[in-house]
Amino acid sequence: MSKRQTSKYKINRRLGVNLWGRPKSPVNTRDYGPGEHGQRRKKPSDFGLQLMAKQKLKGYYGNISEKQFRKYYQEAARRRGDTSENLIGILERRLDAVVYRMKFVPTVFSSRQFINHGHIKVNGQRVNIPSYMVKEGDVIEVKEKSRQLPLVLLASESAEREVPDYIEVNHQRMTGTFIRQPKLEDVPYPVQMEPNLVIEFYSR
Repeated sequence: MSKRQTSKYKINRRLGVNLWGRPKSPVNTRDYGPGEHGQRRKKPSDFGLQLMAKQKLKGYYGNISEKQFRKYYQEAARRRGDTSENLIGILERRLDAVVYRMKFVPTVFSSRQFINHGHIKVNGQRVNIPSYMVKEGDVIEVKEKSRQLPLVLLASESAEREVPDYIEVNHQRMTGTFIRQPKLEDVPYPVQMEPNLVIEFYSR
């Protein structure tokens, strides 16, 4: 098992949830934390609940660094409207999240690696930055030479998850369009996300 795969499952065990809804997640059979004290459960404090909400959201998007995640919070707070909705919108505009939503790859971790290796184009230009912010109307495609990779074919044919309606995809051409920035209710999270608690955590 790769280091990334192992660390991904560690995130699941630590948080006690099947964060990505994967059938192979160890949480499906062991819904408690790792280690000899993993089964001891204490009622979390308000701070503990806020921290857990932040770790869940941060972990879901490939375990984004704390510095980057705080930057997204600050950007969300600066914008007009509901800060928690703004935060979700910003996270869903990340290129690695969009490529994952389009089902070009099986996981958000593989999405990051796929982009780093230069397999993705945005509006005809190669982009190798996973945190690149996609705009409404942007066309994302898998580079022609990469379209027959087993990773891509398996992900696009998988029935494990659906493409959300704020994205349009043509899996025959391996191309898709980011239609609009979603709201929290539009995003198909396998577990309940509580961005309002994340906002409370940072605004303390």
